[in-house]
Amino acid sequence: MRLELRHLRALRAIADAGSLSRAAAQAGVSQPALTAQLRRIEETLGGQIFRRGRGGITPTPFGQFVLTRARAALAIVDELLDGGDPGSGPARLGGYANPVLSGLLTRLFEIPGLAVTVQTEHSPRLLLDLLASRRLDAATLVDYPGHRLPSVPSIETRSVGVEPVFVAMSSRHPLSGRPEVGLADLAEADWVLSPPDGVGWPECFTAACREAGFTPRVPHLMVEVAMIRELVARRRALSPCRATFAADEDIAVLPIAGTPLWMRHLVAWRRDGPLARHGDLLVRLATRAHQEALDACPHYTAWLARQEPGPPADADPG
Repeated sequence: MRLELRHLRALRAIADAGSLSRAAAQAGVSQPALTAQLRRIEETLGGQIFRRGRGGITPTPFGQFVLTRARAALAIVDELLDGGDPGSGPARLGGYANPVLSGLLTRLFEIPGLAVTVQTEHSPRLLLDLLASRRLDAATLVDYPGHRLPSVPSIETRSVGVEPVFVAMSSRHPLSGRPEVGLADLAEADWVLSPPDGVGWPECFTAACREAGFTPRVPHLMVEVAMIRELVARRRALSPCRATFAADEDIAVLPIAGTPLWMRHLVAWRRDGPLARHGDLLVRLATRAHQEALDACPHYTAWLARQEPGPPADADPG
């Protein structure tokens, strides 16, 4: 027998009901039929999934293993099948976990009568696809000079600000006391990068390093900020980072000389979605959140004070 989604749903129903008779009644099938189906599933998987007792049935250790994966698989399938609008439910906001998203959420939560749910993803391109497929109503996004997100007719996209890419290093690194550091000075370093995001990262960083005369050595790929900070603080790696990346006694955040890398922050929403009428408000709140996050970073304000007036030539001033 080949395992199918209906078999996973049957296992979930039995586990949730705690009884074969109750699960059969809820599914509209006879108990003998459900029992026979369970027996075939157990034969296919090669182990007993449920143990029968006076109080009903409970999963065996092997059954716990199977059910955990069955629930995860069904959740993914149900999410894929659940397109369209949420009706009268909360507006669905997506984004990559950064100060623009968190600051925007904080402000949206304060608006009376506006209910919002949030979903974070690493890839801006995936978030754009979720918007286009009506699985999100709005999202905060990022892209990079030379690597712009594509225009989608059904989606309104607005820039809310740009910021330079800096470098995070241990405060014990020999170069950590400089006001800025050249990429070429870091040619021998190990780097920790976040995986490809579908828009142009880390390709744009690699291209900037090659322009500086070297190919970066990248033994670590991860998205977890806490793990990145741990590697940096222990002098195991350097990391390119947002200008809003927090410095502390163990980590220094330095501008890159010549500012070869920028990122652009955007807010996007479906033109026919429940947040479309709040589009201008989303832009204002996201812009304010971004600016407040930048203003709170001494390494950014010190860098900004040294710059000539006007936006960089290769960045969208928003």
